[in-house]
Amino acid sequence: MPEITAPCEQDFQSFLARYRASCPKDVLVVDEPVSSDQDITAVVATLARQGRHPLAYFERVEGIAMPVATNVFASRERIARLFGVEVAGLHQAYQERSRNLLVPRVQACGPVCDMVQEGDVDLRTLPLIKHFETDRAPYITNAILIAEHPDTGAGNMSYHRSMLHSPTEIATSLHSRGDLWRLLQLAAERGRPMPVAMVIGAHPLFMLAASARVPFGCDERHVAGGLLGAPLDVVRTPQHGIAVPASAEIVLEGVIDPSARVEEGPFGEFTGYSSDRSTNNLLRVESIMRRRSPVLVDVVGGNSAEHLNLARIPREAEMVEKLKARFPSVTALHYPNSGTHFHAYVALKQMRPGEARQVMLGLLGWDPYLKTVIAVDPDVDVTRDEDVLWALATHFQPHRDVLIIDGLPGSALDPSASGVGTTSRMGLDATRSGDFHGVRAQISERALQRAREILRSR
Repeated sequence: MPEITAPCEQDFQSFLARYRASCPKDVLVVDEPVSSDQDITAVVATLARQGRHPLAYFERVEGIAMPVATNVFASRERIARLFGVEVAGLHQAYQERSRNLLVPRVQACGPVCDMVQEGDVDLRTLPLIKHFETDRAPYITNAILIAEHPDTGAGNMSYHRSMLHSPTEIATSLHSRGDLWRLLQLAAERGRPMPVAMVIGAHPLFMLAASARVPFGCDERHVAGGLLGAPLDVVRTPQHGIAVPASAEIVLEGVIDPSARVEEGPFGEFTGYSSDRSTNNLLRVESIMRRRSPVLVDVVGGNSAEHLNLARIPREAEMVEKLKARFPSVTALHYPNSGTHFHAYVALKQMRPGEARQVMLGLLGWDPYLKTVIAVDPDVDVTRDEDVLWALATHFQPHRDVLIIDGLPGSALDPSASGVGTTSRMGLDATRSGDFHGVRAQISERALQRAREILRSR
């Protein structure tokens, strides 16, 4: 499969032009006017119900003075094209590139420096979209916050839903309690606000790097360089000197006051529910950087394929590598859309009794989001819900094949979790037991080939 990204290409608009030329059937261009109030989400959701997941490009959005591109990550095939591999090789390609950490190259200026506004900013000029009727307000879903450790300078990048609070302030949530939250606590201990930059729109591989699962102190901007195949070109923000992509579409710069609280949410989250669970943080914006003719790069919210894939691919890649290194019997791993971030299917060829349970315990322990893991045999296609459910129906005995663990930390956005964020986790062993009785019904390859010939002309 040809690699869609050019070796030195680092901006979204170049990627989009190249992709439209290379894969025109995988891009839906909407040239008629649409509303910024839910129309874009509705189009993508309707396509998804038809089993279609194209990159969607809206040329005219009412109330927004720029085109909108969204649904970029809804297709695994499209993500694989970023790496020049087939879908089966995506996990390995991601892991290999993400390990090749490259220090960013600081540039004097870049496209994001075309227009710089400092001091008296007005965020009401930002392109904002309302994604769901139940959302509190229009939201920035592609808000990548970058902060730098005050002592080491090591950066942290992560996604945080964000809404306009005032002409100079953004309400956001750090509910994942990840490394950015850790940096905010450090700022609180020192009695200082935390400088941050919010990147709204950049190359898809930069966006994927913001979802990377790395230890505290590992800079995702270095990961972005590895994914891109060249050091990330960055410029410094005017107020706090935070390194941001030189070719970003829009960048907001400011500070988060650890003591300030504002109302934020509800917002349509990956669970498919509108969540008002929030840390209610306030970002005071001090400068705006933007390209002369930017594109709003949106991420479809809710339990959309894009929202799930963007966070899922790095998690899957890490878990596949860990599992196969520890358990060579593992043949495949898949996080299905139907399970949001809470389900995983793992296929393995058991070498000894109980190994499926050991593998499931490994997954449930390593991935804090997972609540349910189903283990199946290698001949079950873990990318198809119906195949896994068939295995569960025909191989699984509830009295024998369930393991449950209680009282573990879970996702703060899980509506079924306790108020303190704990959850239980379950493994379902749907592999064939030693006393299993049955021979799987099969059709010969000769008959299948004949069927393909008959149907090819029809």
